[in-house]
Amino acid sequence: MKTFAIVAAIFWASTTAQVQNHLVSDEFIDEINNAGSTWTAGRNFAPDTSTNYLKQLMGVHPMHKNFLPEARPKITLLGDASIPEEFDPRTHWPQCPTIKEIRDQGGCGSCWAFGAVTAMSDRLCIHLNKHIHVSSEDLLSCCYSCGFGCNGGFPGNAWRYWKSSGLVSGGVYGSHEGCQSYKIEPCEHHVNGTRMPCQEGGKTPRCERKCDDDYKVPYSSDKTYGKNEYSVPSDVAEIQKELMTNGPVEAAFTVYSDFPNYKSGVYQHVTGTPLGGHAIRILGWGVEKGTPYWLVANSWNYDWGDHGTFKILRGQDHCGIESSVVAGMPRDD
Repeated sequence: MKTFAIVAAIFWASTTAQVQNHLVSDEFIDEINNAGSTWTAGRNFAPDTSTNYLKQLMGVHPMHKNFLPEARPKITLLGDASIPEEFDPRTHWPQCPTIKEIRDQGGCGSCWAFGAVTAMSDRLCIHLNKHIHVSSEDLLSCCYSCGFGCNGGFPGNAWRYWKSSGLVSGGVYGSHEGCQSYKIEPCEHHVNGTRMPCQEGGKTPRCERKCDDDYKVPYSSDKTYGKNEYSVPSDVAEIQKELMTNGPVEAAFTVYSDFPNYKSGVYQHVTGTPLGGHAIRILGWGVEKGTPYWLVANSWNYDWGDHGTFKILRGQDHCGIESSVVAGMPRDD
C-alpha cells in the first residue's frame, strides 16, 4: 500500500510538471522580476494554461495595418490649454461610468472588437451624454469585413463598420442589458476562482440581426452610428490631444510572453518571444517614478493585472503601441 502511494505521488508530480507552462510558471515570473525593470510580474494565469490559449487571446490579425483608416488632421488645443503631465479620463469625465469598466472577452480572440466598443461607449457618453454599452456581440458576430471573429480582426474596420452599419447596445455576458449581450461566457483564465475553466478554440457566435427576446426595441432602431473613423498620428502629443479632447481610443500592440504576467508598474518588454497582436483601449497617461506611461484598459476581466488595467512605456512606440491608434466620433441623430 505504501509503495502504491509513493508511485502515485511520483506519477502525479510528473503529470503536473508536464502540464505546467513555462510562460506562466513561478520560475519565469521570478526571471522577469529579477531583471529589475520598471514593472512587477505576478500570477495572473494558472500554471497549466497553454501557450495556445494565451495566443488565442491575441485577436489582432497580422495584416491589420492594411485596414487602418486615414489619419485625422492634427488637433489644435484651444486657448491656454496645454498637455498636462498626467491625464485620467475616469476622473475627467466622472459622469461616464463606462470609462471605469473592464470587460471580459472570454476564450475568444475578440480583443479587436472589445477595444472598439468600449471606446465607442465612452465617446457616446462624453460627446452625446448617452449612457449606452455598445454591443461587442453585434460587432464580433456581424462585421464580416472586420476579419475572422474569434480568430482575429482588424480594429480599423471595426470603426468603419460603426459608421457604415451601426451597432446595437449590449452588456456583458448574462447581463440581459441592451439589445444583444455578449454570448461567450467569462471563464477562469486566471488563478482559481468562481468562473468555469477556459478552453481553447472559442467559436464565433452566429450573427443574429435581432435583439434578445426580452428586449423590446427593434434591432434596426437600437443602433448608434459613428460619424467618421480615423487613425491618430504616431506622435505622443497627437495621441495625448486626442485622448484629452475626444476620449479613449483603441490601439494594437505586440504582446510578448512576459506581458501576461504583468501585475503593476510600467510595462517594458523584458524577455520572451511574441505571442501575437492584441487590441486594447488607451485611457490616458502619466509618469511613475520618472518613467512616462500610457494608462490602458485590457479585456481580460478585473482580476488580471492592476484591476484589469496596465501601464506601458510611453514615447518610444514600445511594442508598437503608438503606431496603430484608431478612433471615431459618434453621430448625433
